[in-house]
Amino acid sequence: MSKTTRATQALEKLGVGFTLHSYDYDPDADSIGLQAAAALGAEPRCVLKTLMAEVDGKPVCVVVPSDREVSMKKLAHAFGGKAGKMMKPADAERLTGYHVGGISPFGQKKRVPTAIEQAALAEPEVYLNGGQRGLQIRLDPNAAMTALGALARDLVA
Repeated sequence: MSKTTRATQALEKLGVGFTLHSYDYDPDADSIGLQAAAALGAEPRCVLKTLMAEVDGKPVCVVVPSDREVSMKKLAHAFGGKAGKMMKPADAERLTGYHVGGISPFGQKKRVPTAIEQAALAEPEVYLNGGQRGLQIRLDPNAAMTALGALARDLVA
């Protein structure tokens, strides 16, 4: 497994400190985020999942704890829209340049507006996907928000 991805390169370019953590990715897991948390020995609230969605037909990236679900109403509101829905996996892969299960909010092919669950900012460190299946980046959530130019909002149901 390569430890250099577009995600790690993007963070290095911005001078953001992080550590990399590998784990055995299980494509058959009911929840990839919860499986990652268990494999890493981390609290699920500290392992954030990256989801690609659409608000009023425009692509957005949303980052929430792996043990929570996104509220589409709150997501739409966060971006000043009326309706939110999850993006089709093939569209998410084409837009980000990553495979589902390995989508990172960092280093995506096309930069889109991003929102992060505000409760995650209270954690001392969080894990985010490193740009490939089985690779997580651990960093300060506030540094992640700054690097992404993300909005901090209440996004979970």
